[in-house]
Amino acid sequence: MRIVALTLAAALGAAGCSHSTMPNPEPSSSAQAEARKPLPPPPEGSKPMSGTLEAFNATCTADLERARAQIAALKTLKAATDGRALLEAYDEATAAIGNALSRSGLTREVHPQAAFRDAARECEQKADALNVEISQDRGVYDALAAVDLSKSDAATRYWMERTLLDFRRAGVDRDEATRAKVKTLNEEILKLGQNFNQNIAEDVRKVELNPKELAGLPEDFIKAHAPGANGKVVITSNYPDYFPFLTYARDGKAREKVWRAYHQRAHPKNLEVLNQLIAKRHELATLLGYPTWAAFVTETKMTRTQQVATEFIDKVAATAEQRAKQEYADLLARKRQDDPKATAMEPWDQDYYEDRLKAERLGFDSQSLRPYFEYGRVKKGVMDITSRMWGITFVPVKDAAVWHPEVEAYDVTENGALLGRIYLDMHPRDDKYKHAAQFDVVGGQAGKRYPEGALVCNFPHEGELMTQDEVETFFHEFGHLLHHVFAGRQQWKGITGISTEWDFVETPSMLLQQWASNPTILQEFARHHQTGEAIPAALVEKLRASKEFGKGLWTRRQMFLSAVALDYYSRTPGFDTTEALKKLQEKYSPFRHEYREGTYFQLAFGHLEGYSAAYYTYVWSLVIAKDLETEFQKHGYLDAATTMKYRKTVLEPGGSKPAADLVKDFLGRPYGFEAYRTYLDAK
Repeated sequence: MRIVALTLAAALGAAGCSHSTMPNPEPSSSAQAEARKPLPPPPEGSKPMSGTLEAFNATCTADLERARAQIAALKTLKAATDGRALLEAYDEATAAIGNALSRSGLTREVHPQAAFRDAARECEQKADALNVEISQDRGVYDALAAVDLSKSDAATRYWMERTLLDFRRAGVDRDEATRAKVKTLNEEILKLGQNFNQNIAEDVRKVELNPKELAGLPEDFIKAHAPGANGKVVITSNYPDYFPFLTYARDGKAREKVWRAYHQRAHPKNLEVLNQLIAKRHELATLLGYPTWAAFVTETKMTRTQQVATEFIDKVAATAEQRAKQEYADLLARKRQDDPKATAMEPWDQDYYEDRLKAERLGFDSQSLRPYFEYGRVKKGVMDITSRMWGITFVPVKDAAVWHPEVEAYDVTENGALLGRIYLDMHPRDDKYKHAAQFDVVGGQAGKRYPEGALVCNFPHEGELMTQDEVETFFHEFGHLLHHVFAGRQQWKGITGISTEWDFVETPSMLLQQWASNPTILQEFARHHQTGEAIPAALVEKLRASKEFGKGLWTRRQMFLSAVALDYYSRTPGFDTTEALKKLQEKYSPFRHEYREGTYFQLAFGHLEGYSAAYYTYVWSLVIAKDLETEFQKHGYLDAATTMKYRKTVLEPGGSKPAADLVKDFLGRPYGFEAYRTYLDAK
């Protein structure tokens, strides 16, 4: 998954987020030549994160001062005679703010020192406030609107249309009092969002268990969780503990203890924070003339309206309904073999009984995969496979300035030419982001700066074994990272990087994720950590068959989460978020996965801050990804012509055209729903 903070600036497309705006006139021949020149070595984008706190703060101040200077210069120019210089000034201002936002957004999630994380939040607030100030500046808006783009290319005209819309969505055409209120609300929303995420990151729950309650867990897991002085084993709510425990622990009561601890994270702190976040966003949306925050958010997505998003959720849920019912019945029947009196599946039972059913019905034991997924080998496999697909090389940078000793840096090159730099921060630690995501570090731009991005994950360490789900997550997040790098060579900051409509952002990562369960791909790198034996073809086939079971239930749960996010931001504030979640659970899922008395899943559902109303993005993107995958099914997942066509038509253009056009350029036709329906119906 990819999390990006959705303040007003992000929702409007402000620089530094995945939906930034910048007009682009037709480049001159000299500008085109400049864009082809090699750049100097990339700046140490993360250096302020590894230096002193004073250096970090000074870099933030310098970025924002540069942005202000560029805006001041812009206001002295005349659109009729200085159009290109005017746009370049705006471009440099948005780039400076964007890099300040990217650096501070990453720092607050990963830096081991609390003082840096606090400074990052402060920098983020200042940068976001400046973004809003610019977006409400009528002088800037009028200057951009006056630039003659009649001879510009389609990408420029498309981007300018979005840019001017986003200015209006910021209230640029409203009275001074309204603009001031918008600014205040935006600052409050940003602070609430930061608090929401901080409360999640810092609340690691711990459950003490007797060693016998670990029965069923893999041997390496048990060895890594030795009893303490009191004879108890500590299981935390962090991913590397939580998911294996729910999948393999035989003791249902122990699973319930761990499940409840996980679903109590950030309680009670986030109860009021979430209420306020919903209320402030609603107030902002209605102030700008929208009925709800959901209506405001969806306007610039592929869906365009809240109603289309609602209809999509219901369509996908209906498509998966019968399959989900059958899968639930199968799970309950299996549970009754252990407990003849069982009348329902508990939420802490699903993963365990899915694993048991797959083992007994299909002869598939998910633990049998883990010996083939040692972290170091998986990392090498992901990098080797993507190197072959796109003709790139990952060159270790040993002296890169990083924020923690475990972070690795690589330069991405193609035929010796530098494309960008990536950072891998892959293992759990205290006060670090608890999920898996790609973060921008530096936004790339042709002729000016190389893209830099970071993966932030919570995977096992070198020498330790991963689950197949973690391998999929690795491929998924690496898809985001390469999208950021490949799209980092556009001429203008506003269309570079992952700057497509937000509900297309997940499509490239959803697509690359499919490589993680492809038999041909797995046999390229999945080898036994002790014997070096390649993963057997028969085991891969069992994996493929096992992944078919549970697809209906997973889809219905995704639609439940999508409905929660859309519903929370479609209501008048003041409702009970726990009760609303309970009702939606009853509508979309046979489980009561996220609701039990005394649990508060929504308080640690980070997407309610990041993606806000648009969690449906994940399955919307998957629908498109499944259509894109049909070309690889025809020609081969490592076919050079297909992979390069995909890179050139979908990844490299960034936000230079509508996402629907990117897909059409690759497929030769508009995207559809049938490939996804076929995938969902597959047995």
